[in-house]
Amino acid sequence: MIAVADNLNTRNKAYMEALKNRDVKALAELVKHLREAGADMINVQCSLDGSGDDMSLPWVTGIVSEISDSICLDSRNTLALENALPLCKKPPLINFISETEPEDQETLLSIVSNSGASLVIRASKGTIPTSIEAKLQIIERLIEMANEADIPNERLFADPSVVHVSSGMGQKHILNSYECIRVLKDLVEPPIKTIAWISNVSSGLPRVIRKPLEATFLAYLAGAGLDAALVDIHDGNIRKAIYLIKSFKDEIVFSQADIT
Repeated sequence: MIAVADNLNTRNKAYMEALKNRDVKALAELVKHLREAGADMINVQCSLDGSGDDMSLPWVTGIVSEISDSICLDSRNTLALENALPLCKKPPLINFISETEPEDQETLLSIVSNSGASLVIRASKGTIPTSIEAKLQIIERLIEMANEADIPNERLFADPSVVHVSSGMGQKHILNSYECIRVLKDLVEPPIKTIAWISNVSSGLPRVIRKPLEATFLAYLAGAGLDAALVDIHDGNIRKAIYLIKSFKDEIVFSQADIT
């Protein structure tokens, strides 16, 4: 299980303040804390729609790469991705492509192909489909697009597109996300990896129940074979879930001292 810290996002006031003020020291401290909390990879987001990312994303990437060599670049701005890629110490994970985003899909695929980066392919077409069949069809088309651009399956991470459980179709979406991950393990050859944005499941709920819910959801998807998860790495519930998942999968040596 790859723990991808999603803490550098537009909802993080300390991070956005450091970004606004170009405060290298403050940003470096935030990144160090993410690494110390157990992040295997750090997701870098500077905006929701890519605006201004051509300047902001490379700046943040340069600082993050001094502390972590595993980075996920989260932007809809292809110019920003091109500018940030040379600052990564090793090919990053790029998040994401769907059937509608970004607008310039050909450029994004070319960037990924030429750089050796990995790519998140998201089961979305403007709206998120409610059926597992529709999700799998979108993922299949995106795999074909990636393969045609000389991006092999080993560099692809399929995202079933998680929605919040309290929405009208939330529980059906959750079940379909689980089944999508499980089915992909047997359906696609050569195999691809899977990834999910765990915090999306609890959006809109009171904070007191959000993190325990997310930790349980993470363990639930791990049972389907989830390979990577975007998580709030600072939360104790999440960290314990990740530790136990890695222990059960024999990725680390279990220690009672560590878990207590």
